[in-house]
Amino acid sequence: MSYEFSDGYHIRNQSATHYLTFSIEGWVDLFSRKIYKDLILESFAYCQKNKNLCIHAFVIMTNHVHTLWTAKTII
Repeated sequence: MSYEFSDGYHIRNQSATHYLTFSIEGWVDLFSRKIYKDLILESFAYCQKNKNLCIHAFVIMTNHVHTLWTAKTII
């Protein structure tokens, strides 16, 4: 496993592909509102353009987001 748990989560292999889930505190249905879904999509687009993030797949549920992505290495 590529994570350390003693001081929170740390991704050791920064260039590997990772599956991440983000959830809303209390499982509130926040992403059922278009404005919040759009904010996630804008953030993803920003990270693709400015942070060199390769997003392979994602799904936005009403109260959480699943992602599959890789941070591309800048050469």
